[in-house]
Amino acid sequence: MATRQVLAELIAGWQQRGGDTVAMESVGGVDAAKRVQAGEAFDVVVLASDAIDKLAASGHVVAGSRVDLVHSGVAVCVKAGAARPDISSEEALRLAVLAAASVGHSTGPSGVALLKLFERWGIAGELAGRIVQAPPGVPVGTLVARGEVALGFQQLSELMHLEGIDVIGPLPDAVQIITTFSAGLCTASAQAPAVQAMLAFMASPQAAQAKQRHGMTPA
Repeated sequence: MATRQVLAELIAGWQQRGGDTVAMESVGGVDAAKRVQAGEAFDVVVLASDAIDKLAASGHVVAGSRVDLVHSGVAVCVKAGAARPDISSEEALRLAVLAAASVGHSTGPSGVALLKLFERWGIAGELAGRIVQAPPGVPVGTLVARGEVALGFQQLSELMHLEGIDVIGPLPDAVQIITTFSAGLCTASAQAPAVQAMLAFMASPQAAQAKQRHGMTPA
């Protein structure tokens, strides 16, 4: 889901350049991986790089076909108009988390890394009962906008286009969580040359500005 908007723009750019027509479906990463593993006939799948590697190891993505597309960092949000806690340093962020009535995270790799950060800080126990995991495919920011979560953490690309929230800023550099999203050619595909041509464009310098517009950096 973190890549759905940048992929839509890149696909449009690819088609404008005469590339093949592409039908895109965006679902949560866990569901996407399960569907590829179940043998659905996709040509290409975009997931966190480690998930692509697992699909390659299981024979569902062609070995050696992985193309890294973007690096995506995590940002913090509150409900629109709510007080903005200080998150300018690791210690300030830790205190903001401890002070929050509830803390939201995703089911994706950034959410897993965030929980590990709370464990490293030694505050996981104190947060028990206040941690809210967004359902697969539902942006954390949606829960924040509804008032169901006080402090939300997710990829900047998933938060920056949502209404009803204020993005405070990225995680401090010392604890920033970077996810690399990559594409892989599915073994079920009968259109390998077309997929490879599209991915070459998506990884090219021409695609850099689109990635930056969506809060990501080229991989």
